[in-house]
Amino acid sequence: MATAQAKLDKESDDCSLLPLVHDIIKCMDKDNQDVLQELGKLKAKIQEAREQISNMPGIDSSPLEQQQQLATLREQVRTKNQLLQKYKSLCMFDVPKAS
Repeated sequence: MATAQAKLDKESDDCSLLPLVHDIIKCMDKDNQDVLQELGKLKAKIQEAREQISNMPGIDSSPLEQQQQLATLREQVRTKNQLLQKYKSLCMFDVPKAS
């Protein structure tokens, strides 16, 4: 799980297409023959982004299902917060004061 999260963080660090587009424009301005190579890099980056999007959790859920799941999770958080407040008010967790 930790390695998967680290891999996801590493992949999500570099998701900008703008530097690649800038390199393509620079090559075109100079009549450089590297334009095709730069276009290939852009195409590969776009394909990588598509793969990352298709692997995102919840991508197969409809917007309505996502909204329902969000509402359920918010309700769970609200309930847990209420329970925490209830337990705090019981005064069972008196912390001795440091002298």
